[in-house]
Amino acid sequence: MSLITATDLGKSYGPDDIFSGISLSIPNRARIGLAGPNGIGKTTLLRILIGLEEPSGGYLQRARGLRMGYLPQEAYFESQGTLWEECLSVFKDLLARQDELRRLEHAMSDPQQAAEALEAYGGLEHEFDHLGGYTFENRIRQTLTGLSFSEADAQRPLQQLSGGQRTRALLARLLLSNPDLLFLDEPTNHLDIAAIEWLEDYLREWEGAVVIVSHDRYFLDQVVTTIFEMTPTLEVYHGNYSAYIHQRAERYQRRLEEYQAQQEFIQKEEEFIRRNIAGQNTRQAQGRRKRLEAMLEEARLTPPMESRRLHLQLQPVGRSGELVLVTKDLSIGYADEGRPLFAVPNLVLTRGECAAIIGPNGAGKTTFLKTILNQIPAYAGEADLGASLKVGYFAQAHEGLHPDWTLMQEIATVAPKLLPAQIRDYLARFLFTGDDVFKPVSVLSGGERGRLALACLALQGANLLLLDEPTNHLDLPAQEVLQAILADYGGTILLVSHDRYLIDALATQIWEVVPSESSLRMFEGAYSEYKAARLAEAVRKPAAAAQVRPALDGDRGLPRTAAGQKVGNGPRPGNGPSKMEQRRRQQRIVALEAEITRLEKELQAITQQLENPSSDLGRIQRLGQEYTRLHALLEDRMEEWGRSAEG
Repeated sequence: MSLITATDLGKSYGPDDIFSGISLSIPNRARIGLAGPNGIGKTTLLRILIGLEEPSGGYLQRARGLRMGYLPQEAYFESQGTLWEECLSVFKDLLARQDELRRLEHAMSDPQQAAEALEAYGGLEHEFDHLGGYTFENRIRQTLTGLSFSEADAQRPLQQLSGGQRTRALLARLLLSNPDLLFLDEPTNHLDIAAIEWLEDYLREWEGAVVIVSHDRYFLDQVVTTIFEMTPTLEVYHGNYSAYIHQRAERYQRRLEEYQAQQEFIQKEEEFIRRNIAGQNTRQAQGRRKRLEAMLEEARLTPPMESRRLHLQLQPVGRSGELVLVTKDLSIGYADEGRPLFAVPNLVLTRGECAAIIGPNGAGKTTFLKTILNQIPAYAGEADLGASLKVGYFAQAHEGLHPDWTLMQEIATVAPKLLPAQIRDYLARFLFTGDDVFKPVSVLSGGERGRLALACLALQGANLLLLDEPTNHLDLPAQEVLQAILADYGGTILLVSHDRYLIDALATQIWEVVPSESSLRMFEGAYSEYKAARLAEAVRKPAAAAQVRPALDGDRGLPRTAAGQKVGNGPRPGNGPSKMEQRRRQQRIVALEAEITRLEKELQAITQQLENPSSDLGRIQRLGQEYTRLHALLEDRMEEWGRSAEG
């Protein structure tokens, strides 16, 4: 059964048609990525599907009782409470049951109410347990931690959070609310790589359906199984993003060949008709003309259209020396802060390589680039650039652009020899046409600023590119073009990015900033190799569960302290639990111990496989994902076991 079915949807604002002829079906457990260039109407379609806007035409049907959640690109909260309180609000029914259980516990201490309270307590406690009453606070902590919130963040008022933090807060609440269908509009915009990977794992295991608008191609590869492409009508592709790219190219080529074949047929038929309409084969020519006219009316093909794309070229004007960057005893940071952000091992970057700098937001990656450029002095040590270098810098915030200048002025400054007509032609290659070229930079969108910054960069002829989040705000077609151009670039690249798809395609070295260690780790190899090595390293460490699991008392399943003293079997203050509750708790402890043992065996089996990894990266990733899932489940069961054993 479909959760949502739409037929021939259209949307207009006054005389402007946004899209039309959209038909789709969203089944249970769908994993759908919604693709298309910026401005095609993806966000508008999401808002129509969830009911925040009405379509101008067409028909929309939702399943009865469907629970939906929506993450917009910018979140807004009216609540004055803390982040923790906002997440708790999802579980108000459980909190009400919890309060009732406490009331019944108090009533059981009264002999006159004890029997009635005990009878009510048993059923309510079973229901509370079944609905996750003993685990929901742990779920909140895991979700907030997964989305890169600290314990201190959880106690901050929502109104004090930044815009990106508020979006992550709304995402946390949506995930905890567990709707049947979730619409996510750019969910990775404010997440670092660790948080994105956590979200990927979460969504893969999630029981509901999800529709995602995202410019994060690697995220789409990991999560979705279907792509809806708005063109502005809707085309369906089965598989993840990489499969969609392949299928789209095949589909375009097939349609082009079919169109060309029909055009050739039409030309041959018209030529036959022209030569024979007045000759001996008049009747045959007339018959062919009727058949041709019928075909042209009923089955004439239109040429397949490709969307407007960037036409970007990056060519170094000269060859650099073999050594491009060498660091010695380098530390990154600001002298007035008293300690560096991180220390850098002695690095060597040679001509033609691409080093990708990764790490969480705020770790100092941009500061590292600016230190290399001598815009910020090193905290300690040296970073030396090689000979014959011409450096091009793409700043994340596009600081090199001038808000009051027009696009024409920006390009004229970089390339003063270009005539105005040539500048207009050049800007058209970056999708700026007509009066767009006379707009001031201040009114451009994030994606438009990114395209303009790339246009300026392409004119510099640099043989060393320092790129700080170059795909931010670019739509998927623009990202594909940029990746293809950088892959063919003849110079050296130093890339700061959260775009794992781009990193995977380009990087020959991975430089990972690790704030917890105040250091930078260097990995020689591609991103896929780095990720496989990281997974293998994680499972080589002793299983965390084996380290934290206390010794079990053979008779009672009670943990012991380091001194060997039993925990949880001492006298209780006041009235203790009833015999029924004790028996139920003991049964739960036995069941948990059996499950914990099973999970530990499964983790051990996966660990053995990962300690001897195969060359199949996909299999290694699947094993790593299963290890992460089982480990999280084990931790959850261990916490529940500890609470139950302590009584």
